[in-house]
Amino acid sequence: MRFKIRLFFLSLLMLNLSSVALAGTESDENNLLYYKPNSVVDSFETTLPSLNAPVWSDWTSIGGIGTSDPASCSRSGLKSSVFVRGTDNALWFRTGKGTSWTPWTSLGGILTSSPAVACRSSNRIDVFARGTDNALWQRSFDGSTWSNWQSLGGGLTSGPAAATWSGNRLDVFVRGTDNALWHKWSTGGLWSGWESLGGILTSDPGAVSWAKGRIDVFVRGTDNALWHKWFSEGTWSIWESLGGILTSAPDAASWGKGRLDVFVRGTDNALWQRTFSSGAWSIWSSQGGILNSGPGANGFSSKRISVFVLGADNAVWYKAYKN
Repeated sequence: MRFKIRLFFLSLLMLNLSSVALAGTESDENNLLYYKPNSVVDSFETTLPSLNAPVWSDWTSIGGIGTSDPASCSRSGLKSSVFVRGTDNALWFRTGKGTSWTPWTSLGGILTSSPAVACRSSNRIDVFARGTDNALWQRSFDGSTWSNWQSLGGGLTSGPAAATWSGNRLDVFVRGTDNALWHKWSTGGLWSGWESLGGILTSDPGAVSWAKGRIDVFVRGTDNALWHKWFSEGTWSIWESLGGILTSAPDAASWGKGRLDVFVRGTDNALWQRTFSSGAWSIWSSQGGILNSGPGANGFSSKRISVFVLGADNAVWYKAYKN
């Protein structure tokens, strides 16, 4: 596969994250801070619903200074929550829709990886990261308060990936000390032990579920190509290659059964995409940009996707798609 170089020129908007103690201040997620769009790029998302579909928006900055791949999940009301490691190695997040976003808020901790997040309902969020002890750590939001950090153990050599197919189910994936893919899941709040799913990973994994009993996991292999493994009807598939030349970890989104969109950074540092629909994979296509990170993607049931990355200024940027 050959990636074509596409550069984009955008007005940069920088919001500096201030240093805080590990126990950050909590925020009311429904108290959205509105800011007036200051460019065509900023205002594009507000007009997205009225445009003829399918269409991708331009890139939009939501500020911050990140030091990891962003992670995101979809909420009710077309909201997205995005998480990133800050310059203080703590976990930071914002929740927003269009041009309305909460302020950046710290959830504390000391992260040694990119975070992963799963939204199990409009009011339940579970975020995961690797700690200074290389174990998997979790913090959860129940609609009103955030829990304390808790350790789920393990010996991680990557950041985690998280997926959910119901309010009772969570699945987390990591690279172990043997560079294989390892899996841990929770049903009704009880966590399983770790199980190995094999493979040789050279990146963090990315995971998504499109229906109950279905999970798709993506990784970069030793050949720098995209590799895929999925769980369906109680059984894991073998690994399959989807090609490409990746310079980041992959991430994936789904807006419904039978639909997958997987995103990576290419050799030109642009965002690249492959889509699974009607039982077949598309060819690779570029969505442009200049990325300083891997992507973090989420999907909505209204056939929309949002993808978050760190831009050349290390701020968080995103673009949105409506089918």
